[in-house]
Amino acid sequence: MADLIVIAYDDQFKAEEIRTKLRKLQKEYLIDLEDAVVAVKDNKGKVKLHQMYHLTAAGAVTGGFWGTLIGVLFLNPLLGMAVGAGAGAVSGALTDIGINDEFMKELARNFKNGSSLLFVLVRKVTPDKVLAELQGTGGKVIKTSLTHEQEEKLQAALNTAKGSAAAG
Repeated sequence: MADLIVIAYDDQFKAEEIRTKLRKLQKEYLIDLEDAVVAVKDNKGKVKLHQMYHLTAAGAVTGGFWGTLIGVLFLNPLLGMAVGAGAGAVSGALTDIGINDEFMKELARNFKNGSSLLFVLVRKVTPDKVLAELQGTGGKVIKTSLTHEQEEKLQAALNTAKGSAAAG
């Protein structure tokens, strides 16, 4: 089961910076992210979600492949590809994996304009190495499904300047 972690930042670009860092750590097999979404509340108060996975595009590509294959069988590959891509895009757009979009938007609406929130679902993590990488990046832990002790360690790492001893 994945753990949900939500961290708020006063800057609208910081959450994206941290998500990029987490994706780098994922490539190093230090963390396994199920989902990581950045919610930005712009200076006009509009909330925009930046998903990690673009399901509409993925659905269109997959649908296009299968549509082409079926089209070849029925001697009309272009029509098959067009129908398959369209069906795949619709299917992808209607699929919602990971963190609920309405939950993220509702939470982000409660923050000041020009801020961002990072929502992550973590399957597995090497805590000491990931916390060391997040050390001093700032942010405030808003919501988690972690234990109180784990949550305190995460917040301490975010607050502690890099190079200082981490609390906890």
